Amino acid sequence: MTTEATLPSTSASPTALGLWTRARGVTLALVLLLAGAVTLAALQSDARHGALDPRSAAPYGSRALAELLADHGVSTRVVTTVDGARTAAAPDTTLVVAAPDLLTERQQRDLHGAIAGSGSRTVLVAPTGWSVETLAPGVTADPANSRSSALSPGCALPAARRAGTAETGGIRYTTRHLGADKCYPSARLATLLRVPDTTGDGDTVVLGAPDILYNKRLDEQGNASLALQLLGSRGHLVWYLPSLSDTAATDPDDEKGFLDLLPSGWLWGTLQLFVAAALAALWRARRLGPLVPEKLPVAIRASETVEGLARLYRKADARDRAAAALRSTTRTRLAPLLGVPVTRAHTPEALVPALSAHLHGDGQSLHSLLFGPPPGDDTALIALADQLDALEREVRRP
Repeated sequence: MTTEATLPSTSASPTALGLWTRARGVTLALVLLLAGAVTLAALQSDARHGALDPRSAAPYGSRALAELLADHGVSTRVVTTVDGARTAAAPDTTLVVAAPDLLTERQQRDLHGAIAGSGSRTVLVAPTGWSVETLAPGVTADPANSRSSALSPGCALPAARRAGTAETGGIRYTTRHLGADKCYPSARLATLLRVPDTTGDGDTVVLGAPDILYNKRLDEQGNASLALQLLGSRGHLVWYLPSLSDTAATDPDDEKGFLDLLPSGWLWGTLQLFVAAALAALWRARRLGPLVPEKLPVAIRASETVEGLARLYRKADARDRAAAALRSTTRTRLAPLLGVPVTRAHTPEALVPALSAHLHGDGQSLHSLLFGPPPGDDTALIALADQLDALEREVRRP
């Protein structure tokens, strides 16, 4: 038996061409999907902004209202930080807070501190209980929304009476302020509140729905009239669109660790998972009984078995086992030729003297060849295989 230093490859190893052939369909689909997404994003990025943005001409933008206000001499300016909104609080300014619920508690407190007593008008668009109780103290949001969008004024507020029916139905509010105007009621709760400032000439308008500000709804009912009167009562309009880039949105005092962000009960849930994993491990580790030998369904050629075993030996650097297998096989074949019982073929005292007498050779070199230490490298292993083959041929020679 001989062993080569470099064994030929008989397995169908994957090649670069084969991998590309199998993956090119999926790769092409991903490239087309990515290209379509980039193209769509580029087409939709031309001067289009989010909802309730006075610069947006989209259906849910508010550019039409801003242009109508400009025709009436009211300038519109967009700010995206709470500092910009605080600076804008002045008697000749109307401040529109487009998304009050996006403000943090710190931003809400800072904004309310700036608008209280400033003499400006503040319009809060559809705030829930999260923000309205801080931005408009004394006002409470009802959990149940209005069932109807178009409502009648039902109050003495001049702007509401002139506008008539408008689509203010949405969040409903209650207030304990005696001088507040409770307009557009739904089930006896107002969807539009005007709360006067007790320390100045300003007021706060709480609007239950943003519909009257949308481009697509501005020409319906009395939406345009109501929006123009609420937002155009002063010469300047500041439109506050809360942004995540606002540094005031991060409160160092409110920073929480990773464990603080996990929901309650996570510890018990994790413990239950560990228990379930332990039970599953015990179930899968049960004894299945002794191993049962089974015949292979196909016949495997001896050469393939030898080649596979040689590869395993080489991969594991098991030169000692390979050398032991070569020597053991050679001793087993030589013993009958020398008249030594096969049972004593692996006994040096029985095999080496018989072999030395047959070949008239040096017993020490024969002992080293058949029972010596394992080779130190692959070259020595190949040399050992060659020497064993030569020894067996010499013994078999007539």
